[in-house]
Amino acid sequence: MALDELKSAIPDFAKDLKLNLGSVIGNSELPKQQLWGTVLACAIASRSPKVLRELEPEAKANLSPEAYTAAKSAAAIMAMNNVFYRTRHLLSDPEYGTLRAGLRMNVIGNPGVEKVDFELWSLAVSAINGCGQCLDSHEQVLRKAGVDRETIQEAVKVASVIQAVGVTLDAEAVLAE
Repeated sequence: MALDELKSAIPDFAKDLKLNLGSVIGNSELPKQQLWGTVLACAIASRSPKVLRELEPEAKANLSPEAYTAAKSAAAIMAMNNVFYRTRHLLSDPEYGTLRAGLRMNVIGNPGVEKVDFELWSLAVSAINGCGQCLDSHEQVLRKAGVDRETIQEAVKVASVIQAVGVTLDAEAVLAE
């Protein structure tokens, strides 16, 4: 199992990450599609080759082809949107917020899976990429759709652990060179 290989690669000084990785994936209360879509989208967003190589096969095995593609689409579109909207939010000139974005985002309207799943994946990627405006937007859509705070927090926990594992393993790889 790739998850076990990933956990075994985590150094002893990061034992909490190893335990948390097993917990947020192995004991998650998220439905299978929401969980594995979150895992895949976050593995991509983590930018860690090791994390993506280890988690992608299991995600692919647990997702329909449509959900697999949609999770990758969530990571892709949020890579763009998180930079764009975070920048607009951080600029002190509020006029940027009134300008038309002019960027294609068709996948958000028609992701090929349940809108709630795609929104959850987009929120998790936005947590990794640090876009407060996107986090607020996706959280509001999820809450209006009846998703409880615990579910949203569960996705953020997956995002935070996957990101931390990626940072740790990538740093260790550099230090081992």
